[in-house]
Amino acid sequence: MMDQINRDYVLDFLRRLLSIPSPSGYCKEAMELIAQEALKLGGQFELLPKGGGVITVQGRSVPPIGLTAHVDTLGAMVRSVKDSGRLRLSPVGGFAMSSIEGEYCTVHTRDGRQYSGTILTTSPSVHVYPDARDLKREEANMEIRLDEEVANRADVEALGIRAGDYVSFDPRTRFLPNGWIKSRHLDDKAGVACLFGLLEWIVARNIELPRTVKIFISVYEEVGHGSSYIPEDIRELIAVDMGAIGDDLTCTEKDVSICAKDSTGPYDYEMTSKLIRLAERDKLDFAVDLYPFYGSDASAALRGGSNIRAALVGPGVQASHAVERTHEKALWNTTALLAAYITDEAGS
Repeated sequence: MMDQINRDYVLDFLRRLLSIPSPSGYCKEAMELIAQEALKLGGQFELLPKGGGVITVQGRSVPPIGLTAHVDTLGAMVRSVKDSGRLRLSPVGGFAMSSIEGEYCTVHTRDGRQYSGTILTTSPSVHVYPDARDLKREEANMEIRLDEEVANRADVEALGIRAGDYVSFDPRTRFLPNGWIKSRHLDDKAGVACLFGLLEWIVARNIELPRTVKIFISVYEEVGHGSSYIPEDIRELIAVDMGAIGDDLTCTEKDVSICAKDSTGPYDYEMTSKLIRLAERDKLDFAVDLYPFYGSDASAALRGGSNIRAALVGPGVQASHAVERTHEKALWNTTALLAAYITDEAGS
């Protein structure tokens, strides 16, 4: 199935999605793209009250197989405006403050204005501050320098900036000719692109699905409750999220990761075993790993009380929650594994 994936489509869709700012809870524009693309491909799209959406592709039988990924990303909010005209920020999502030092960003005001800035420590220059190297990288010591003529709080307030405005990080996306993809927010826009690659494959190949498939796109995963609600008819859910890399983990940036256990506990034994069996059958590059500091949309669904079986897969991503990198082969392996799962007639 891997050679049937429309690779140009997947990469183009990922590029478009990465260009849209979407920190958790600020995903309207990204969801508009999701809705437009789903309808263009012939899926039934339903926008949910919480801001996420469900794409339904009819199969021969029910209950449907659920697939979920999140379009929301890490980001920040303006916590306060300082007397100096700098902005103190509050993180949206669980990243290390050191990972955003020196990052370009955009402040989004509630009335739709946007302002460029840079995230720095409060001691940003080694030529001036003796603690520049040793200052602890924590929220209280980070601030945004606006690219505007501002010298005090009044100047900033005159721009319409106030506490509660969203801050998005520049993704710095690069698609390299040798297949490497480096960008912020591959977690989990790479996973969303895999799902749309799957949807495009179903439509273009006129695939008859054994079971109806419902694709749930969430907008609050980075803050822990993205898929705490899922459609009630789903009994089997696969979260598609990035595979972590490092320490004693075996996943690489070219693999599809199959997670057997994360911080919330083990995933469903039969579903995980089936995913491994299909990956072996189709000779996909894959790894089975445990992620002790990780939670997924499937975890949120389980914590939210959903009576489901759940599994977790996704493309390997290096330096997660920082400046991330994957390889296009990980996208192909992930999409091919999902295609194998939803077309398998044997069941779990």
